[in-house]
Amino acid sequence: MLTTAQILEKMIVFSAGNIHDIDHLIRVWTYAQTIGKLEHLDEPTQYIVEVAAIVHDIACPLCRIKYGNTNGKHQEQESEPLVRQFLEGTGLSPEQVERVVYLVAHHHTLTNIQGMDYQVLIEADYIANATENGYSEQNRQNFSEKVMRTASGKRLLAEVFATPAA
Repeated sequence: MLTTAQILEKMIVFSAGNIHDIDHLIRVWTYAQTIGKLEHLDEPTQYIVEVAAIVHDIACPLCRIKYGNTNGKHQEQESEPLVRQFLEGTGLSPEQVERVVYLVAHHHTLTNIQGMDYQVLIEADYIANATENGYSEQNRQNFSEKVMRTASGKRLLAEVFATPAA
C-alpha cells in the first residue's frame, strides 16, 4: 500500500503544475493530519482521512473545463470515477477506496456527517479555505459553533486567526 507521501506525490503530478490546487491540497492534508493526530484517530482512520484530504479536490480541473468553475456540488458530482481511477494500483483495499470515494463525494455536504474521518476532512478543508479566502470572523465563528465537532479543529481555527476558541 502506498504511503500518504507517495499518494501526495502522485496527486502533485496529477495537478499538472497548478500551484493553487497543489498548495490547497497540501494545506488540507496538513490540517487533516494534524487534527486527526491531535484527536487520536486510530491508524486506519488516520490513513483514510489523509488520503481523502490529498484527493478531495481531484474534480476541480474537470469542473473548470466542464462548468467554468469549481462549485462544490459539481466537485462532489464528478469526483467518484476520478478518485477510483486515481487510487488504482495504490494498494488500498476495496473498502478503503469506497470510504475515500464517499468522503470526497461529500466533502461539501455539511449535514449528516458520519465518522471522524468525514468530520476531520470537513474541518481541515474549511480551515484551509478560510485562510485562502479571508472568511469573516462571523463566518468562522458560525462554522466553529455549528459544524465543527473536534476540540482540535476548533482550537486550530482559533489559533490560525488568533481568536478565542468558541
